[in-house]
Amino acid sequence: MSESFASARPDSPLTDALSASSASGHLKDAPQRAGDWPARDMPRERLLDAGPAALSDTELIALFLGSGLPGYNVFDVARSLLARFGSLRAMLDATPTDFKGLRGIGPAKIAVLLAVVEMARRALAEKARERPLVDSPGAVEDYLRLLIGARPHEVFVCLFLDARHRLLHTEESSRGSLTRMAVYPREIVRRALTLNAAGLIVAHNHPSGAARPSASDRRLTRVLRDSLALIDVQLMDHIIVGGDAVFSFAQAGWM
Repeated sequence: MSESFASARPDSPLTDALSASSASGHLKDAPQRAGDWPARDMPRERLLDAGPAALSDTELIALFLGSGLPGYNVFDVARSLLARFGSLRAMLDATPTDFKGLRGIGPAKIAVLLAVVEMARRALAEKARERPLVDSPGAVEDYLRLLIGARPHEVFVCLFLDARHRLLHTEESSRGSLTRMAVYPREIVRRALTLNAAGLIVAHNHPSGAARPSASDRRLTRVLRDSLALIDVQLMDHIIVGGDAVFSFAQAGWM
């Protein structure tokens, strides 16, 4: 941030078979719906028998989508999604516009995919409200990874806490570019007063993937901590979400 503070697993035998049938020219005979496969191969049945971890990313997406097109089955559609976005996390953080131009992905399937990630976010938020967040650093990190981890631009969010350090409200305070974002401590203090918050966890992402804080990040943290202390609100942590890593100022002893 800059000053102002401008700051699969490998595919399963089922999907291997699909690839083989495509190479041999028989893809047109492949079932178009996930439920049309023999019972022993159906992802739904294997999920129920062996658990979700038994399925590849392609198969999990195919279960949500349900059907494909003639000559372009649901597993082809699922693979095209992974090819477009590069990972499940990036796909689930996509906007409706990001899905445009993908064969077999219309408004109904886009709505399903967006609903899935929103349910996951809400479930994690509910979990965060059930217990003091200072006692559940893992829950906070999971929530923030899903909330901002795959954003293509920097986002600064505030988690306002009550006197028992349970989540009151989550709010996006600022949004920037790939490397630059302006954060205004005065506005964050004002929102803490409005929400009658007793504590605060702030977080932002690094789209570059590196989770180490910059000098500007450390300076902003000090200013926020001191400003919030004037109204008796404790800054509990500043968390930076990178590609596959998370950095916590509190755990590093920098608070």
